[in-house]
Amino acid sequence: MAQTINKFNKLINELCPDGVEFKELGELLDYEQPGNYIVKSTAYSDEFTMPVLTAGKGFIRGYTDETEGIYKASKENPVIIFDDFTTSFHWVDFEFKVKSSAMKMLIPQKNADVAFRFIYFAMKCIHYIPQDHARHWISQYSKIKIPFPPLKVQEEIVKILNSFTELEAELEAELEARKKQYEHYKEEFFNTKGVERKALGEVGSFLRGRRFVKTDIMNEGVPCVHYGEMYTHYNIWADKSKSFLKPELAKKLRVAHHGDVVIVAAGETIEDIGLGVAWLGNSDIVVHDACFIFSHNLNPKYVSYFLRTRQFHAQIKSFISSGKISSINSNGLEKAKIPIASTSEQERIVKILDKFDALVNDISIGLPAELEARKKQYEYYREELLTFKEKTNK
Repeated sequence: MAQTINKFNKLINELCPDGVEFKELGELLDYEQPGNYIVKSTAYSDEFTMPVLTAGKGFIRGYTDETEGIYKASKENPVIIFDDFTTSFHWVDFEFKVKSSAMKMLIPQKNADVAFRFIYFAMKCIHYIPQDHARHWISQYSKIKIPFPPLKVQEEIVKILNSFTELEAELEAELEARKKQYEHYKEEFFNTKGVERKALGEVGSFLRGRRFVKTDIMNEGVPCVHYGEMYTHYNIWADKSKSFLKPELAKKLRVAHHGDVVIVAAGETIEDIGLGVAWLGNSDIVVHDACFIFSHNLNPKYVSYFLRTRQFHAQIKSFISSGKISSINSNGLEKAKIPIASTSEQERIVKILDKFDALVNDISIGLPAELEARKKQYEYYREELLTFKEKTNK
């Protein structure tokens, strides 16, 4: 890499020793509204082949069988899909449909002497935080300036950074294969024939948490879990809380004890409902009212893993009300049946799934650690290669 950077620096000294021009994104990119490509039905299935995309973090929302209104992106004609509200974006070089109208499809201006992939990398260096819920491309984001070096320099930057992203893609593909293997075994372990199944309401009890708001949360005090943290912070189990409440407020609320499983009761989509985290902390933890506390006599991590299976979600789906915020009541959760394996078998399953979970999620070991290191290396060189002095007109 040192040799490559030296070669690049020589190119800079040769072609733009006095800095480079900066241009607004709107001068370089044209946009299209996504109205012609919005999916009509959200009845997605892995049996279908056409991906439905969002410009947000989710990216691929599912797959549809719709064949009309397809955006014909390809390796030769890629596009950047841009979330108009969050300013998140993705590079896409395959055909797709879109989830909603809250995006822009960005392509190079016809007469712009620019490497499109270079603009994508330059946009990754923009540190822009939306301050309001408004559409940002036309009003603000398109007016942001990026360095615009000679085309030969752009192409050299793309070549260097692509070498990082290609390796990253290979690692991600391998990690995805391991995740699928993990999901397969997780489903199989809870689908064993001959094992008695009982409703969750038969083997434990449900208690809904009580309301507190984000502004109540502090950096110290009584441990608490807000339902939003269930998706972003916690995994299968937890023994330390991210957030805390004042003792005088906490004593009015409801708590989970060691071994209880905290279950999400509300979310932005139906798929968010039912996620469980086994609480293994030595102290009690206050639980938000958009969660249930499940007290039981099973292995808590065994329960938590079960709550992350497709078969569990299939059981509760008919009890989930959908709308702007989807939700479920305890009655729906109580009816879901869990296989009652022996105590030793529960422990065996948990040990195996713990190993799989670490292999695909623990960024301190193995493939996740290597992928994290590659990402940091890529981000470092991206910032270095795209930092230019702006050329002044004398």
